[in-house]
Amino acid sequence: MGHKLTGKSSTGNSILGKEEFDLKRSAQCVRRHGEVADRHITVIEAPGWWSDYTVEKSPELLKQEILRSVSLCPPGPHAVLLIIRVNNIFKEEQRKVLQGHLDLLGERVWSHTIVVFTRGDRLLETSIEQHIESEGQDLQWLLDKCGNRYHVLNNKNRSDDTQIKELLEKIEETVAQNNNCHFEIDRKILQEMKERRKAEEERAEERMKRMKKQRENIKSQMSKSTYFIVQPRLCVCYSALCFSVRFSCG
Repeated sequence: MGHKLTGKSSTGNSILGKEEFDLKRSAQCVRRHGEVADRHITVIEAPGWWSDYTVEKSPELLKQEILRSVSLCPPGPHAVLLIIRVNNIFKEEQRKVLQGHLDLLGERVWSHTIVVFTRGDRLLETSIEQHIESEGQDLQWLLDKCGNRYHVLNNKNRSDDTQIKELLEKIEETVAQNNNCHFEIDRKILQEMKERRKAEEERAEERMKRMKKQRENIKSQMSKSTYFIVQPRLCVCYSALCFSVRFSCG
């Protein structure tokens, strides 16, 4: 998960070791599978939110897809990877936007979340710890919220498989910290999502019915209009032809 343009698709491709995720942005969740380091891995990419859009401003469809993402690998994901570009500024506004979208999943999600910093090549000679300290209290708040779990990825260097192995080890540590349990979203939250989705589908169906009826009415009106307009033209042309013939014969 993460906001748009953070490298979510590239991270999924790095984890699976092949081009499974399209780098073009998708409005829906994408699920892919693979064998990595003798493990069967399922990776789900949730659509991203805009970094300056609070959760209240985000489209309902996006929020539903975020909720749906954790139900696509039943009984639930072992870890949630929160993707952040290491070269992006992370201040109070970004923190509030991120917190709002992740809170859709409930408070328990934070104990299963690992922050993944992409564009690790941008750190150059700076360590990730130095970077975190330089960013200030908002990034530190996020890491505290996630139990200080984080990892750095350089998605441009796919040949370095040690960074993926280390990430998988951190995921296993996270699972152990959660008593070997996966993340399971509160059923009440899922039920509310299903009810909202059903209500939206019903509204969409009603809109389609109204549009269909309007099109039928327009076609009917056009058909009637054509009859009354075309017929007089035919009569006028016929009369003109008769007059022409009579005139030439006379």
